[in-house]
Amino acid sequence: MSEPAPNPAATAFPAPTISLPLGLEILRTYSGALICLEIVFGGLVWILVAASNVPVPLLQGWVMFVSLLTFFLSSTYLSLLITGLADRINTDWNVVDVLYHLVALLFYFAAFVLEAATTAANGGAHIKPLANSTETVLCITYPRGNVFTVLDPRQFSINVAATIFSFVVTLCYGCSLFMGFKRWRM
Repeated sequence: MSEPAPNPAATAFPAPTISLPLGLEILRTYSGALICLEIVFGGLVWILVAASNVPVPLLQGWVMFVSLLTFFLSSTYLSLLITGLADRINTDWNVVDVLYHLVALLFYFAAFVLEAATTAANGGAHIKPLANSTETVLCITYPRGNVFTVLDPRQFSINVAATIFSFVVTLCYGCSLFMGFKRWRM
């Protein structure tokens, strides 16, 4: 009797390729720490934009979309690495890592620019109390651009913090992309 022919479907997929450690050891690497920072600071961007009054929904809607999407995708990616499920999925995880961080970097850079534009559009208005009166007046100077927002100091501070944290997350994704590219090319 001859041996049965091997199933071609079983041999068509290569073994998964991953150069990051699995389990809790991922948290001891720079890549794992950067993914954790992406999740934490991305969650802060999400919370801060949601806490603002969203003066320009078209611009800040993209910021909310990007922060939510990357928050959940980074959390899923980290949980796949921690649980070891990445070893069971037959794919080249180094390529997935580079492509994900490239797309996330481009999306977050656009979100950072839009959040900064929303924050910078506040420059033309301030609320001023009238002298010897309990009334206040809104003073509006000539707007500098097409987008014009009126934010009180608290809302302005929230938008500034969201801009800073979105820049930090953009840097984290850039560093992750650089390290992932180095792993992929090795």
